[in-house]
Amino acid sequence: MDDAVATRAAATEAIADIEPPRLREILEARLTETSMTPGVLTLASARSMNPSVDARGLTEQAAGVQLIYEGLRLTRTLAHDEPWLPEGTDAENLTPDMEILAADVLVSRGFYLLARTDAATAAVETVRSFGRDQTRRRDPGVDVDRLDRNLEADVFELAVIAGSTAAGGEAPQELRSFVSELARGYDGDSLPPAGETVTNVTTDRLASLTDTRVPSSATDG
Repeated sequence: MDDAVATRAAATEAIADIEPPRLREILEARLTETSMTPGVLTLASARSMNPSVDARGLTEQAAGVQLIYEGLRLTRTLAHDEPWLPEGTDAENLTPDMEILAADVLVSRGFYLLARTDAATAAVETVRSFGRDQTRRRDPGVDVDRLDRNLEADVFELAVIAGSTAAGGEAPQELRSFVSELARGYDGDSLPPAGETVTNVTTDRLASLTDTRVPSSATDG
């Protein structure tokens, strides 16, 4: 099982008990279709920090980052494109109502998975930063495209923080800056597949910037 499959499975497991079924179907559909880059980056960061770590044992952290991103991404889409039909019936407008609820559920489940980890504070700040940026979109002269891309930059930073701390270390500022700029290299509302983003070149760079590596012996027992 590769990292993208493992992240998707853990994220899907985290929302398996959601009711009603229609809401759960919306959640599962988004997780099936979306890029797993944030979760895969979390696992890659853990390995960079500690090459001997069992990153597959950290899929909950990866899923937490993934769920927060997907929830905020959905929120961004709904905020920018009016989802309701002005003349639509209640039945026709039920889908956007459910999508708003889905966004809240995704973020809250992501928080739940990270709440007892060293990435909890960073997760809170990621959501707060997103809220501030969405408010600033209304300011005159603001670079809206760059402001929107802050979400991916912040989530990539959250991913390396979650992965590094789960492996027993801390994410150096150089590492956080690298992934932030990496995120700004992608255009559009969604990220490419994880295989196109977390490449061998990317993981080599992660390793070179992780200058506070945890010695392998620290987790060897």
